[in-house]
Amino acid sequence: MKKSLLLASFFSLLFFACSSLKVPLSVTFKQINKEVLSNSKAYSTLGEASSSIGHRLTGSENGAKAETYTYNLLKSYGFDNVKYFPFEVETWMRGDIELQIGNLNKTNFEVYSAVSLAHSPVSADIDLEIIDMGNGLEADYAEKPGAVKGKIALVYIGILPNSTPGSSNLHRSEKTALATDNGAKGIIIINQVDGGVLLTGTASVTGGLIEIPAVCIGKEDGIALKESLKKEKKRAKIQMTNTSDQIKARNVIATIKGSELPDEKIIVGGHLDSWDLAQGAIDNGIGSFAVLDMARTFKALNLKPKRTIEFIMFMGEEQGLLGSRAYVNAALKDGSIDQIKYVMNQDMSGNPIGFNAGGRPEAEQFFTNIGKEIRVVDSTAFSNSNRNGAGLHSDHQSFMIQGIPYLAPNSNLDRSIYGCYHSDCDDFNLVNEEHIRNNVRFSSMMLYALADADTLPAQRLSDSETKAFLEGNGLKLKLQIGGDWRWDK
Repeated sequence: MKKSLLLASFFSLLFFACSSLKVPLSVTFKQINKEVLSNSKAYSTLGEASSSIGHRLTGSENGAKAETYTYNLLKSYGFDNVKYFPFEVETWMRGDIELQIGNLNKTNFEVYSAVSLAHSPVSADIDLEIIDMGNGLEADYAEKPGAVKGKIALVYIGILPNSTPGSSNLHRSEKTALATDNGAKGIIIINQVDGGVLLTGTASVTGGLIEIPAVCIGKEDGIALKESLKKEKKRAKIQMTNTSDQIKARNVIATIKGSELPDEKIIVGGHLDSWDLAQGAIDNGIGSFAVLDMARTFKALNLKPKRTIEFIMFMGEEQGLLGSRAYVNAALKDGSIDQIKYVMNQDMSGNPIGFNAGGRPEAEQFFTNIGKEIRVVDSTAFSNSNRNGAGLHSDHQSFMIQGIPYLAPNSNLDRSIYGCYHSDCDDFNLVNEEHIRNNVRFSSMMLYALADADTLPAQRLSDSETKAFLEGNGLKLKLQIGGDWRWDK
């Protein structure tokens, strides 16, 4: 009897000792690599959703179908704690549009191919002179004070060749806000992609309706129009109808509870929604369905890092970061914002060669060191080429302006796919299966390393530190234009 007790005690101690031994990161990375290469579902599920659902516009029937699809998918992967995070959203849907351009003092007009930009007014009918405002930056308006008052601004979506060296571009919504602030009654934005591709997207910095109609025309038409304006004055007729309604949308969340620090939370998110001109396979099917497959991988391997991980499908990103804003606002209200220690954002991400440290120099060494471990697994696809910059206009923004550090894959996708950004050619045939699988592999490795780290590579900044960080990264003006600068009010 005593011998049996002694043996039981011995094996119990042996089991405890073995279970408390830390599994080397290299072993976990090899497990992740094998699982993803053998069983990844990212490509197949994105293909299925693209064909069975189509676009995933927030507020539409398709958007609701996408929310349900991903909820059920996470359930099928073994998550018993999947939940919806509902929020109210002012949805916008395009209606009819007609753009005609002619000489200022003549009655003959030419019809131009154009697409309306969200969140243009529900109804617009204007006939006004067009003023070329170059890149549509503050400097352009300073050079022509009062030039667009009561008129239509024509601006290039990027930075034109021969512009002032070092010119920093603005988002289309910020350019629309500047035009409005300078008295414009309409804005025509020229796309920068060859081949007459028309770009959609929001022209609203707040996610609410804007005051003026905003349209996009193709690059070739736009450049020709700019040249013609050098010779004679022209005017444009813009007629459009759109709809806007207050509806409910839902983020979708699945959680793996941390084994040692369950109250510390790492978020990995990607926006599930897309625009309505195509399937939204690249923006952001490849990012959001990679997150879903990362969740599947963690569950399949029963990975339980020290910190809690939340896998989130954000809705409403395209219409003004609405889902992530709602999430952060709720966290600020209930105090759970303090639990969020890091955010990994997956937006149009794929085939990573490294990671972006999100403008935090103190975090660079961590990502470099973990990258070396990833290269042991695959040195061919992953070169450990990292970046360190802070930007806006994706779901990390709402977290970043609260001082929370973020990272994102440093993607290495085929350049050709970017021509279909927010356009009618963003379909599943653009998706490279190897690239989305590589993202799941390498991002899962980095996510596990981050969630299981003894010390996180960067900490949440104080309010004053956050202000200095945003100023130091040149984001103050853009946030002011967007109404998200919460200092000096």
